[in-house]
Amino acid sequence: MNKKFHLRKNKFWFVRDQSALTFLKRSSRIGTILGLIALQSLPLAKAQELNLNLKNATLSEVLKEIRKQTGYQIIYDSDILQNKKLISYSGSKLDLRLVLKKALTEQDLDFVIEGKTIIVKPQERNSFKNIQNQKLEKIEIKGTVLNASGKPIAGVTVTERGTSNTVLTAEDGTFTLKVANEKSILDFSYVGYASLSENASRNPMLLTMASQDRALEEVVVVGYGTQKKANLTGAVSSLDGKELESRPVQNVGQALQGMIPGLNLQTTGLGGELNQNLSVNIRGAGTIGVGSSSSVLVLIDGMEGNMNALNPQDIENITVLKDAAASAIYGSRAPFGVILITTKSGKSGKITANYNNNIRLGKPRGLPTMLDSKTFAYYFNEVAANDGEGAKFSQEVLERIDAYQKGEIETTTTPNASDRFQYYTGSNGNTNWFKEFYRDFTTSHEHTLSLNGGTEKLNFYSSANYMDQNGLNRFANDNFQRYSIATKINAKISDKVDLMYNTRFVREDYEKASHMNDLYYHNIARRWPTIPLYDPNGNYSEPSEILQLQQGGRSKFQKDFLYQQLQLNYQPIKNCNITGNINYRITTQNDHAEILKAYSNDAKGNPFLLAVGYNAAGYTNVSEYNRKDEYFSTNFFSDYSFDLNDDHHFKILAGFNSELNKYRDLNGSMSDLITDNIPTLNTATTNPRASGGYQHWATAGFFGRLNYSYKDRYLFEANGRYDG
Repeated sequence: MNKKFHLRKNKFWFVRDQSALTFLKRSSRIGTILGLIALQSLPLAKAQELNLNLKNATLSEVLKEIRKQTGYQIIYDSDILQNKKLISYSGSKLDLRLVLKKALTEQDLDFVIEGKTIIVKPQERNSFKNIQNQKLEKIEIKGTVLNASGKPIAGVTVTERGTSNTVLTAEDGTFTLKVANEKSILDFSYVGYASLSENASRNPMLLTMASQDRALEEVVVVGYGTQKKANLTGAVSSLDGKELESRPVQNVGQALQGMIPGLNLQTTGLGGELNQNLSVNIRGAGTIGVGSSSSVLVLIDGMEGNMNALNPQDIENITVLKDAAASAIYGSRAPFGVILITTKSGKSGKITANYNNNIRLGKPRGLPTMLDSKTFAYYFNEVAANDGEGAKFSQEVLERIDAYQKGEIETTTTPNASDRFQYYTGSNGNTNWFKEFYRDFTTSHEHTLSLNGGTEKLNFYSSANYMDQNGLNRFANDNFQRYSIATKINAKISDKVDLMYNTRFVREDYEKASHMNDLYYHNIARRWPTIPLYDPNGNYSEPSEILQLQQGGRSKFQKDFLYQQLQLNYQPIKNCNITGNINYRITTQNDHAEILKAYSNDAKGNPFLLAVGYNAAGYTNVSEYNRKDEYFSTNFFSDYSFDLNDDHHFKILAGFNSELNKYRDLNGSMSDLITDNIPTLNTATTNPRASGGYQHWATAGFFGRLNYSYKDRYLFEANGRYDG
């Protein structure tokens, strides 16, 4: 351990491992020796809930017990703990902050929690807040909290609504709290019990809290079934779909950012393009040999699918299986984790309609700051001189740059002997290209209409969604649109047989300028500020590449997804289910790209050809790409749960899975269009090219899982799968 101590004037600093954690204590005398105890944190962080059973414990013993249960590092001056009263306190699942508040604030101490560190310090007696509180006249509320059996509940959080005024009930269930007035509302909450609210006018209070096991009984979707959250043994995280509905994002990948620990998302390809999806990995990237990359298995209602083509408002919940123990049941298809997405189902009751829309504004962030043309020219000449070369910008051009920035002239360039305008070292503009090419903001809007209802025997959920998003480029006119419609029907055929049918169609359309490629983005950052946006004739300047964006052709990408699912569930006896489902997905892709002629004009207005993309000036081309993917899978599995002597709980699952995927693609292109007005393969004349391919893969496997629980305290789970 690397520790440094510095004694300087009346201040004492403690620095551990070169970190930013610093403890400062003022001392009345330099010679005072301060005892500082740093309780080291455990390797693994624990939950911030405490189970205490303390009788006549010192503050030091209380803090050590907190450190033991939470793993937090606790820093304090041993002098401030002297001559404090002993503490008797017990309860289970107590909130860390409330325990610290009860133990410290009543003894003129305070605390600060920074990350995984707790700093205990004396209270600031003369603060403005304390002075104000002393002036307020409060009333004292007393009461007792009992459970349904009439026994007191210790550790219940009692809070004055709208304030941080909070207290915990004692071991006998009693509490005392000073509130502003009789109109105050007190809120009572405790893990495993339904929350209560009571008016302060009822004094003293006698309250009974009803047991609520919903939190412990919460069910989480796992491989081929569900499981109580309290009984999970693998690394599993879950997310309610309601947490995604209000996020102003384009797809599910963007909505998941920062929502699930260990789930990493990053941009791929050109990154900023509207049709780019986020790549996903769990707990870091993984590989299986040179050149390979990790891929997370995404299952939507049990069928492999593209989560970014899913309407976020159709999601009921998401579960992420992070480790091998949790994802082993999916075998070789899931070495890097699994994301399980469950979509919304119908609910019995009156048919209800829900319409939701949002309008979003987006703006570019983190754009580089460009040099002004005068500074740029100065440094350019200095670099040339350091290389032993002559000045790149002549004195005449430097004077024009200075005069243009002062507003003394309006001309930004002059023509050369060939009547072509001079740029780079011959122009005197002052252009911030990032500001010119990117809009200040862009808009997008999304609309969702859903219907939900039915009876216990037949219910449905149906939704339609439309999203339109514009790009940030001012001249490329890139646009992304998504259309989707989904329907899920649940039917109870008999007391033992349930049927589910699920269908979803999604179309994605993306369009952009063909010239908007990686070279174009590269050139934005390299473009000189001396180049003007417009030439003296009022046309866009030749090096700006704006003319190529506007005239050089369009690229259009269309994808269609169609999902079909049919599932039958049979319950022959209690706690036994036999499930079979058939899943079919078809994905079609149709892409069209064209390279057309783009023109600029010289000083006399005569047009000349420009290069579009990586091609020579005047080159034209058209290409078409078509692809069709078909995916088919079947799952047959059964689960059975039973108990022995009320203490031993078993759940057994076994099943069979098969998958088949095949795709066919066709690609064709030709050059030299007869006319740019009709860019098709039939109107091109030279360099015909065609290619195509066909590929398929199939897999099948048996899987199983055994869950065992003893008194809901000791858990065992085994997952296995054999693939062939």
